[in-house]
Amino acid sequence: MEKTLKDLKKGQTAIIKRINGKGGVRRRLMDMGVTKGEKVFVRKVAPLGDPIEVNLRGYELTFRKEEAERIIIEG
Repeated sequence: MEKTLKDLKKGQTAIIKRINGKGGVRRRLMDMGVTKGEKVFVRKVAPLGDPIEVNLRGYELTFRKEEAERIIIEG
């Protein structure tokens, strides 16, 4: 089973492997800088796991659980 961004805990770092999904959702994530090979660092996770705040390309981004599940990671 592949790991997703949703599986990471606060303080963990990983590399983006790919984005699952098609159309607008995938395009929106890519426009935000979520691309293959980028390093992502988890800054905060809300108590119930939604949302997840990350640092990516020097930016602070927040993802909902549904979005984070689409981002496949390695490491």
